[in-house]
Amino acid sequence: MERQSRFSYQCNQCGLCCHQKVITLSPYDVLRIARSRSIATSEAVRRFTSRRGSLLRFEADGGCSALRENRCSVHEGRPLACRLYPLGVERTEAGERLIQLDAEPLSRGTYGVDGTAGEFIDAQGVQPYFRALERYRTLVPEMRARVDAMVDFERVEPRDFWRRAVIEALLESNFDPNPLIEAIFDPDGLGCARETEDETIRAHVEKLGEMAAREDDAERLASAAVALAISLGYAPGEAIAGDRSAARSL
Repeated sequence: MERQSRFSYQCNQCGLCCHQKVITLSPYDVLRIARSRSIATSEAVRRFTSRRGSLLRFEADGGCSALRENRCSVHEGRPLACRLYPLGVERTEAGERLIQLDAEPLSRGTYGVDGTAGEFIDAQGVQPYFRALERYRTLVPEMRARVDAMVDFERVEPRDFWRRAVIEALLESNFDPNPLIEAIFDPDGLGCARETEDETIRAHVEKLGEMAAREDDAERLASAAVALAISLGYAPGEAIAGDRSAARSL
């Protein structure tokens, strides 16, 4: 689907699309959720997320943790994926591609051709999200370069090393402590809360970069790089783009 493709969608608040989903969260998503509820990012992680902040949490009944009687309790700060629904964006090194997601069975949402996909997306207030994604993305090659400097991949099999990093980054329980991953989704916990979101993001990116530069455990840093890349909407291989053979094997 292109931005010029004819498309429109009217949400009729049935709540069905807010059940049994896998919604990946970026650091900015967590920040916006927290600010919409006037809580710290650490509290937003605890109340609304899983996998150390990188996934929106769904309850035992299948409903989103933010859902209240078919209404989103964090609507003002809802994640990018929720804003784009029923469209999605596939992100690769080559760019972005729009996709139309399958309609939720029995959904009351109304599809049409009264506008374009681009107009629909722009109306959802997504530009700050895309800008934030690009700012956080600058950390991924920095983290990867630090890993490359710490690991002798002539002696260490890169595919095995990065597979372990991916597995660790995706664990939802029984994962190893990783202060950097925790910090990715908790800017307030790093003391980065500022008057504006822009200033908060700037401080957060700077602090994360400093943490990555100080990290002396290559495996922890690699897992954090993968976790960050995934949270920004990329495949795990984005974190190791410098090693094509290893990236293709993931």
